[in-house]
Amino acid sequence: MTIDFTHLALFAAALLLTGCVSGFLAGLLGVGGGIIVVPILYMLFPALDVPEAIRMHLAVGTSLATIIPTAITSARAHYAKGGLDPKLLRALAPSILVGVVAGSIFGGKASGTTLILIFAIIALLVSIYMAFRRDSWVLAPALPTSPLLRAPIGLFIGWFSVLMGIGGGTLSVPILSAFSVEMRRAVGTASAVGILIGVPGALGFIATGWGNPLLPPFSLGYCSLIGCALIVPASMLTAPYGVRTAHAISPALLRRAFAVFLLITSIKMFMSAVGS
Repeated sequence: MTIDFTHLALFAAALLLTGCVSGFLAGLLGVGGGIIVVPILYMLFPALDVPEAIRMHLAVGTSLATIIPTAITSARAHYAKGGLDPKLLRALAPSILVGVVAGSIFGGKASGTTLILIFAIIALLVSIYMAFRRDSWVLAPALPTSPLLRAPIGLFIGWFSVLMGIGGGTLSVPILSAFSVEMRRAVGTASAVGILIGVPGALGFIATGWGNPLLPPFSLGYCSLIGCALIVPASMLTAPYGVRTAHAISPALLRRAFAVFLLITSIKMFMSAVGS
């Protein structure tokens, strides 16, 4: 596989910019950056002649790997500012992990179009909810106290987040908000959820993609080492700036910004699915 220097330089620059944007958004919105990384990687991988059959798998697996250090940086910053709720995180962690493991196995065997449609549909639904919801729209005054009643919530977050290659904030922020969790606390806790999803999720996609003959060079299963090497440093650098911004603007503005980014990425992925 041959890529000329100019092509490679543009590809590297795009990945660095992707890392900067995803890191900032991870800190700002608690989304783990994957909501930006996945569609951009999906668009960039043709430059490396990645076959359509595994393009979305490689984008998702690479995204899961890149969000781990960003999520750690973001979670530490939110914890220092009092935005991360350890008790809330512990309540959801077991079921989230189960959902991630199950979703990783399913995602590694699903078609690329299936992964694209899951990404697009969930992103669109969450975008609509976040754009039009009101503070009075809540499902309950708090999360269920029973572990059995909380389990479906964590399973849903873990399963669909890993299939989308996102850090959990895309789903956990609106879900926690629906259970009356204050926006900044939801965003801060969601940043730590990214760690729970990223580590086992990345390992799962590495395992399910191991030995696939369609993989490009410098891939570890469904994980591009080139993508990780360029995106991770940039995202870690910009994540703290996103956190500072999150604590400086209103929760309503955070919610609207969250909805706009999700809508844009959803439309793009729907277009990609139709093209496939």
